[in-house]
Amino acid sequence: MLTAASSSSHFLRQLQLQLIYKFNHHSHLGFASPSLIFPSTRVVSFFSTTATAAATPVAPMAAAAVVAEAHMDAVQRRLMFDDECILVDENDHVVGHDSKYNCHLMEKIDTGKSLHRAFSVFLFNSKYELLLQQRSSTKVTFPLVWTNTCCSHPLYRESELIEQDALGVRNAAQRKLLDELGIPAEDVLVDEFVPLGRMLYKAQSDGKWGEHELDYLLFIIKDVKLNPNPDEVADVKYVNKHQLKELCEKADAGEEGLKLSPWFRLVVDNFLYKWWDHVESSSLKEVIDMNTIHRLV
Repeated sequence: MLTAASSSSHFLRQLQLQLIYKFNHHSHLGFASPSLIFPSTRVVSFFSTTATAAATPVAPMAAAAVVAEAHMDAVQRRLMFDDECILVDENDHVVGHDSKYNCHLMEKIDTGKSLHRAFSVFLFNSKYELLLQQRSSTKVTFPLVWTNTCCSHPLYRESELIEQDALGVRNAAQRKLLDELGIPAEDVLVDEFVPLGRMLYKAQSDGKWGEHELDYLLFIIKDVKLNPNPDEVADVKYVNKHQLKELCEKADAGEEGLKLSPWFRLVVDNFLYKWWDHVESSSLKEVIDMNTIHRLV
């Protein structure tokens, strides 16, 4: 559950993120790719970034969109227009970049030109319970739905475009676990994430917003301390397999207004329980398949 400490420490976390951004913007640090084969390798990303659009004037249409969305929560509006997602084709080849705002408009999605890279983190504790989060009420897409530990996007910046061993995506996952759940980077090192597979899906949130993503599925087993960011997360809880099945049954029955995110439900229905068995038997590497893109559309 969220506590008063969540709000009181949010300012400090945001300041930390801004300092990290400014440091890397001026230093343009690069990072070597750790090997998934040698788990003793330890690399901590400092979220280096290339400010691809920082010096570019805001286009008139973009400026008009900002004005049109003045009602939107200020934090979410900033992320929608500042974050540049990585556009890909259906084979996960980078074809460009666009704002998070444009990538999630259904009118853009329907053109077939807004497919972008994403990731979904599944964090298990040492009791092999899965950490779930309920998305904040201020989220533009799928507010207040329950979903996996963390779901977001690698951005169009140097450190998150690295394709070898999915390092760019893992750097992004580390960044967002800090931003959303207050988990320090040193507690979730990038080489501790295990990319298990990729899936392509499309989902509508409402008449205006939706998702069209090529989603990297990342597993990590770690006991962590949580300090959720109320701008991103309404609630958190750990569940075992039985509790998750009950949660799905309640969502299917429409009980308590409970809803699950469409991407999480796709993973639950197609992969999760089988992979969960491998979490418990310490044999995750047996099910890694980064060559296949599962097209669940």
